[in-house]
Amino acid sequence: MVWVKPYMLYSATASEYFRQMMPATFIDRDLALIRAENPSPMTAEGTNSYILGTTELAVIDPGPDDPAHLARLLDVIDGRRVAAILVTHSHMDHSPLAPRLSNATGAPVLAYGDSHAGRSAQMTALAAQLDIGGGEGVDLGFAPHDTLQDGQILPLGADTITAIWTPGHMGNHMCFLWRDHLFTGDHVMGWAPSLVSPPDGDMQAYMASLARLQGVAARLYHPGHGAIIDRPAARIAELVAHRVARERAILQELDKAPADITSLVTRIYAGTPAALHKAAARNVFAHLADLHARAEVAATPKLCPEASFARMQTR
Repeated sequence: MVWVKPYMLYSATASEYFRQMMPATFIDRDLALIRAENPSPMTAEGTNSYILGTTELAVIDPGPDDPAHLARLLDVIDGRRVAAILVTHSHMDHSPLAPRLSNATGAPVLAYGDSHAGRSAQMTALAAQLDIGGGEGVDLGFAPHDTLQDGQILPLGADTITAIWTPGHMGNHMCFLWRDHLFTGDHVMGWAPSLVSPPDGDMQAYMASLARLQGVAARLYHPGHGAIIDRPAARIAELVAHRVARERAILQELDKAPADITSLVTRIYAGTPAALHKAAARNVFAHLADLHARAEVAATPKLCPEASFARMQTR
């Protein structure tokens, strides 16, 4: 176990430091980060699990179903009472260990809902088409013991944790506010923008949730992957600007001529490694679904990843 002061935050230097950190790290005396050993292009160095509290604990995002990671969590818990296991969202790198950790500690698993909870009407309709792809890494068997409401306050010792519903990366995504620390799951990360892949991801909801977090008083963001973020407002502004720029680029291409997603990705993501183009295509589809809902683009023959998209004529 090692200590890291909370000013080792998101930057090039901090990211390199983070890569060299031990899997279990105390950020403060009552806040530990336990990093799962599941590095990948989509998870950075691995999934961040967090343990909050002193005599009474909460675990946020138990992580992948990995016995070694479970052992590390239980080592930090060290026999103390776990009041709740909180899951930001049910992707395979965040939620599958929850049942085993619950069995080991007796703590309930709490989340917004199962893997289909929180979808908008548009995403529910898209999911019913069965031809839109998506579903990357979804923990379809996820079943919390109880569901959390937006704004619900949970006691933890002398403190409280507030659950904040932040759909976008996934319909059941929540962030958790503890003191002035916000645990942001995959909604806000420093190392990369979030994947938004319909029907689980929803670009309109993602942007609305970013706007909502701007009103949450938090000094530090603790993401599901990567290093701590010490300038939350600036990072949200960067993410919003990134998505606005992507939308503008899509519309500029469609102003030239109708196009499908593959050609849009080839042109817009020309500087992105080809290995990431599949994820980029899902983000582009999320933007197009949002633009379609706003009547800014048309899809032929229907809204799906294989459609041809054209700019709607404005009067």
